[in-house]
Amino acid sequence: MKYNPNEIEAKWQKYWADNKTFAAKNDSDKPKHYVLDMFPYPSGAGLHVGHPLGYIASDVYSRYKRHQGFNVLHPMGYDSFGLPAEQYAIQTGQRPEDTTRVNIDGGVDKEGKVIAGYRKQLDNIGFSFDWDREVRTSNPDYYKHTQWIFIQLFNSWYNKDADKAEDISTLTAVFEKEGNANVNAVCDDNIEVFTANEWNAFAKEKQERILLQYRLTYLAETEVNWCPGLGTVLANDEIVNGVSERGGFPVVRKKMTQWSMRISAYAERLLQGLNDIDWSESIKESQRNWIGKSVGAMVDFRLQNSDNSISVFTTRPDTIFGVTFMTLAPEHELVAQITTPEQKAEVEAYIEKTAKRSERERMADVKTISGVFTGAFAEHPFTKEPIPIWIGDYVLAGYGTGAVMAVPCGDERDYAFANFFKGQNGMPEIRNIFANVDISEAAYGSKDNVEIANSDFLNGLNYKEATKKVIEELEKLGQGKGKTNYRLRDAVFSRQRYWGEPFPVYYVNGLPQMIDAQHLPIILPEVEKYLPTEDGLPPLGNASVWAWDSEKLSVVGCELIDNVTIFPLELNTMPGWAGSSWYWMRYMDAHNDTEFASAEALKYWESVDLYIGGSEHATGHLLYSRFWNKFLKDKGFAPTEEPFKKLINQGMILGTSAFVQGVWVEISYRSAKRDFAEEDEDYISVDCPRPFFIGISKNVFGSKEFQMDEYGIVYNDVLNKLISEKFPKLKFIKEEENLLDECYDYRCSETKLHTDVNFVNSSDELNVNAFKSWREEYHTAEFIYEEDGRFIVTREVEKMSKSKYNVVTPDDICNEYGADTLRLYEMFLGPLEQAKPWNTAGISGVFGFLKKSWRLYFDENGLIVNNDEPTKDNLKSLHKTIKKVADDIENFSFNTSVSQFMICVNELSSQNCHSRAILEPLAIVISPYAPHIAEELWSLLGNTESIATIPFPVFEEKHLVESEKEYPVSFNGKMRFTIKLPLDLTKEQIEEIVMKDERTQKQLDGKTPNKVIIVPGKIINLVG
Repeated sequence: MKYNPNEIEAKWQKYWADNKTFAAKNDSDKPKHYVLDMFPYPSGAGLHVGHPLGYIASDVYSRYKRHQGFNVLHPMGYDSFGLPAEQYAIQTGQRPEDTTRVNIDGGVDKEGKVIAGYRKQLDNIGFSFDWDREVRTSNPDYYKHTQWIFIQLFNSWYNKDADKAEDISTLTAVFEKEGNANVNAVCDDNIEVFTANEWNAFAKEKQERILLQYRLTYLAETEVNWCPGLGTVLANDEIVNGVSERGGFPVVRKKMTQWSMRISAYAERLLQGLNDIDWSESIKESQRNWIGKSVGAMVDFRLQNSDNSISVFTTRPDTIFGVTFMTLAPEHELVAQITTPEQKAEVEAYIEKTAKRSERERMADVKTISGVFTGAFAEHPFTKEPIPIWIGDYVLAGYGTGAVMAVPCGDERDYAFANFFKGQNGMPEIRNIFANVDISEAAYGSKDNVEIANSDFLNGLNYKEATKKVIEELEKLGQGKGKTNYRLRDAVFSRQRYWGEPFPVYYVNGLPQMIDAQHLPIILPEVEKYLPTEDGLPPLGNASVWAWDSEKLSVVGCELIDNVTIFPLELNTMPGWAGSSWYWMRYMDAHNDTEFASAEALKYWESVDLYIGGSEHATGHLLYSRFWNKFLKDKGFAPTEEPFKKLINQGMILGTSAFVQGVWVEISYRSAKRDFAEEDEDYISVDCPRPFFIGISKNVFGSKEFQMDEYGIVYNDVLNKLISEKFPKLKFIKEEENLLDECYDYRCSETKLHTDVNFVNSSDELNVNAFKSWREEYHTAEFIYEEDGRFIVTREVEKMSKSKYNVVTPDDICNEYGADTLRLYEMFLGPLEQAKPWNTAGISGVFGFLKKSWRLYFDENGLIVNNDEPTKDNLKSLHKTIKKVADDIENFSFNTSVSQFMICVNELSSQNCHSRAILEPLAIVISPYAPHIAEELWSLLGNTESIATIPFPVFEEKHLVESEKEYPVSFNGKMRFTIKLPLDLTKEQIEEIVMKDERTQKQLDGKTPNKVIIVPGKIINLVG
């Protein structure tokens, strides 16, 4: 009876689906355990073998916890809104909802391309997901609740006294009774102070504008990353080296009116909450740095000849007498006002240049120094001296106040800036305010061992003393106060895209109004084009039915807008992170029509016990989801402060790319008699042969005759012969004839081209015909082979990616070896958290292990399991494995479990063990990793229940306790033989047995030892 993985796996996948084996209950008496994966974005490329790594790990853990008696929730869904689907729709003319559905469910797209579908791919790997709880963020029955959460955020403010979000009605109640002078809220800067009488007298529109300054989601003019090529705003993590990650389009900084989320209100709670969760220190540190808590002071520098002032946050108020200039962010709102006419052109040019650099790029670039003097001056709060005001892109508008009081003697970046512009108008000498410190070579940035000097009333004080004193004096002047600041900025929540959640918002006189929750969802309208409109509006501006009838309470045609009862709807959509910021709660109660989840379901499941996903989400999804969870906790919905108790970041599986090395050959024509070594401009291309590729096999390419010269040209007999044969009518320059009146030449450009790894076998040999047929530009390619006639490619380890043609699909592995082999192999590759290269060659060994395991249970004639009593060695092998696997799963060391399985099967095979008492529990132990073969073995052993429901075997230490010891017997320190003795013998009994042994008598040769040294359990040594 042979092991047939395809037949077995199809059988048990159907069984699990039909019997809902992994359906979790919301009212179980069992203890709960919630295991979550970061759900995938369903792109057209489908899964490659790198994607399931975390899913397999979470599945192993989920199955193990079920064996332990837990009610396990292990759901799966799809993060199905986002820019990639929209871009694909634009390129192919398909509706993003259609391509998204086909990518998930499988089918044939508009271009006739057969798509396997994520669901089928996931099912083929045998995951124990509770598919009854599947969510898709792009389904209206899901984003209805995302819209509802947005409305709750709009209708809330953050009460700093209560340290929580509250309903906006509690704020208006305060305004009505006492105005806002004593309100301690997270809100916009420069709030107008008003009394209760004034509030009550304000027009409704003014009241709404004031409330927008307090709401947790609000409209404001914000600096954003604008990508003209994509027609949308991008988040920082969607930009790489100043261009969009998708498409590589330039990105500029631009001010736009956008929806924003006041995540800054939760900065301290987000920071403190990191102490209560079991996450890796690297992820926590990433979030701490992103939140960026700083304790210092806010200082107001009054502008000369102006009523305005510049507010600066500094962590070093003790250095205030060291200020020699100020730097504003180029985007600072005062720049245009204060710049002098003489400096205007230079300032405007610098601002335009800076707008092309992303904030992330500016933060990371510590080497480039650039800036411009505005011509304006501020006044020092204490000395009243003029302080020149510069702009520089190392200052960010969104961090602090977008202004820096520059103290070159105490800050390296200020020091470098001052020295770079030394001697220029508007750049004073560096002033040293530190006693006994030399700043001739570098700034002194330490707070330790500081003694302030040249600083009036601060002279002689240390850092702490000077900080306290200067804040006191600033408060007396009314020009500053102590303050805690955070780098964390409010999150821009608008996207100029089609494929995202519509806002439940319409506008009356330019002010946002929320649509009542009972009318949700507001469903995406049909549009003809997914591009911005001709006048620059977002894609929803193309919709003909996109207006809100406030009487009929429904979406109606845009032509009916009268701004009396029918109003325009919001044209932006929510960002991709909207739906992913709460999805784990929806899994708790996925089919609730009236609530995002019931109070009972939320109370039962509480939070995620184990979350597995990529570390690249550290400052995006993982931060936003914590923010939304805390908000929902404040509002009485989420039961816990933190959503994810434990987080594991899986490493990346890397692909082994294949490269065809070679040269591009360009034929050139030369009409005049010129020296062969003249410049390239003397050559003009001809139309006859366009550039073509010559592939050169790996070992040939590395030989001397194919080394390029400094101009990228190769002249050798092999290439000359090949090109001459390919173009026989062309007359080529020969070395001795390089002054012909009319001649042709060729130039080679060295290159290496990615090739599809499916064209390469395990010996790195290229299928040349497949490569030539792959792309039109390769049809005419020529190849120079190895001496044995093969063409060998080179290999490099890179990120597994469709663009690098190194993708290995799990479907192919499952079809050839089975899903259990794939699961075991991915776990066997190495520690879960580490990156590791994929090597298909190693998978056959894991497949062989499963076949060997099968042979413990079956031979050619059928089942060979018996009821024999297991031997001590049998029990020892089993219980070593039980303990090792249980410990490994609890510690997420899955790779060493697979090693232990192999050791165990080898031992049991050598012991010729076929005992049911050993092989039944062994099937349970292996089932989290290889569930299909385990189910089949369990069933064929006569069991009727699914193995997934059976308790995990209990480890019994007694089977690992050694009853015997093999002692080395030494004579004068030299070991001569070994003897196996029971461990419970006394020293006297050991000595008696050893002395009677024939080998001892032979060594002694009739002599009596002077001394017998015995350490029970360790050594026996006869001396003299």
